[in-house]
Amino acid sequence: MKSDIVKQGLEKAPHRSLFKSLGLIDQEIGHPFVGIVNSYNDIVPGHINLDKIAAAVKAGVRLAGGVPFEFQTIAVCDGIAMNHIGMKYSLGSRELIADSVEIMAMAHAFDALVFIPNCDKVVPGMLMAAARLNLPSIFVSGGPMLAGVSNSRAISVTQIFEGVGEAAIGKIDMQQLACLEEQACPTCGSCSGMFTANSMNCLTEAIGMALPGNGTIPAVYSERIRLAKQTGLKIMELLDQNVRPLDIMTPAAFHNAITMDMAIGCSTNSVLHLLAIADEAGVNIDLDLFNQVSERTPHLCKISPAGFHHMEDLYHAGGVQAIYNELSKGDLVNLEVMTVTGAVLGENIAVAPVRDYEVIRPLDNPYNHSGGLAILFGNLAPEGAVVKKGAVDPEMMQHQGPARVFNNEEDAVAAILAQKIRAGDVVVIRYEGPQGGPGMREMLTPTSVIAGMGLDREVALITDGRFSGATRGASMGHVSPEASTGGPIALVEEGDIIQIDIPAQRLQLLVDDIELANRLGRWTKPQPNIKTGYMKRYAEMVQSASRGATFRK
Repeated sequence: MKSDIVKQGLEKAPHRSLFKSLGLIDQEIGHPFVGIVNSYNDIVPGHINLDKIAAAVKAGVRLAGGVPFEFQTIAVCDGIAMNHIGMKYSLGSRELIADSVEIMAMAHAFDALVFIPNCDKVVPGMLMAAARLNLPSIFVSGGPMLAGVSNSRAISVTQIFEGVGEAAIGKIDMQQLACLEEQACPTCGSCSGMFTANSMNCLTEAIGMALPGNGTIPAVYSERIRLAKQTGLKIMELLDQNVRPLDIMTPAAFHNAITMDMAIGCSTNSVLHLLAIADEAGVNIDLDLFNQVSERTPHLCKISPAGFHHMEDLYHAGGVQAIYNELSKGDLVNLEVMTVTGAVLGENIAVAPVRDYEVIRPLDNPYNHSGGLAILFGNLAPEGAVVKKGAVDPEMMQHQGPARVFNNEEDAVAAILAQKIRAGDVVVIRYEGPQGGPGMREMLTPTSVIAGMGLDREVALITDGRFSGATRGASMGHVSPEASTGGPIALVEEGDIIQIDIPAQRLQLLVDDIELANRLGRWTKPQPNIKTGYMKRYAEMVQSASRGATFRK
């Protein structure tokens, strides 16, 4: 056992004494040590139930003869961090989470790890750590929130953000907005649509690193506690069989995960995170692969904000395993990949048929014959940009209009709320990339306000920052190279015509090359927005979004 280096031999008597100070007895010290990596805290709605998940995991580990040791990582609630300086710190937390897990695991010589994430950057940060450490590992999330109900319709946090735009133009009054506040987020858990947290929890299951049900069992269901106990039992099996993350996170598993991503129309952030996780796993994937997979993968689910269904509906329809079952009918997934169940994917999904074809469309009747995400290229995004095309209205799949240019999110939101954006405009928000932000802020506020004002069928938005999974409409993010490195988005001027063609995967600035070269010659790199602390160091180390916004090696 790896933990023998801290408990076996004459020279480890001081170590054993320290373990005994924790209350351990000799019999426990002789058993495998399992690190329980928990992101529980009192501020993130998706994490306030993780103490119960951890207790269940520890019960499972003890039942199987292991000794669990729980430690925490940080976690940011992107909803609370949205539209202020706090959002600059969200993506940066991903690297800190991975680093902190590495430090704790290496310093204390754990034999295996159970990861308990739920929201946004925590899931990929922990997956990066699992790949980096390559100790026997398994994941169990806290589960999704139930949808709220308002006027007999299911709602989520999306309706609150869009309600701001509706209130700004008088479509609803403040009392109606207050009612939405009360109703939209009724339980603990990750917000109830196919936003980034639920996207990544589904993809963790899809890549084989979590037991079936991880992505979709609601947070408040007792089944989630039972899943956590089963996870504690299963980690001891993985340890006994020496099954490690890199045995599971293979090129074929990533290909499967991207296929799942396209079938359910995950958050655009999933592209950023899959690139980063693959990098840690030593698997080479690039943005072109996402388009290649999208072209052959039907879009089978439209979960909010792309449609009216929520995560609980996907759970009742059979979840991730049922989607794989349906995709397998078209020979679209590799059924031989290993998973943490101890069985290959084909065995797992054989007992997981689709239970509701209204939620998970059949293969011969998809929403679209290609996937829910697309990567756009062109002279405005030579290294690519990402759009959740499954949440774009048909009339905006192709669009051409004048640029309305803003050098930060705040100025853009002020202009939108002041009703200075007109039908046909293309809002450009720049200097919000990984380096320029720094931190590549999610910008749910401008997209939601545009939607709330009823302009999402007439106005596009382009940024070198990111969008929340709750964003809908013609919103293209991750434009690379970013503005702060002199990317073409830095050269856009007010009134320039921008051409968007999502089916053709093109994003063009209709300005000739000579003029762009002249503008670049006049361009001056702006001063950094944050000049001290972690995010200053982050800006100096982070790479392009086209590389997953990972740190330089």
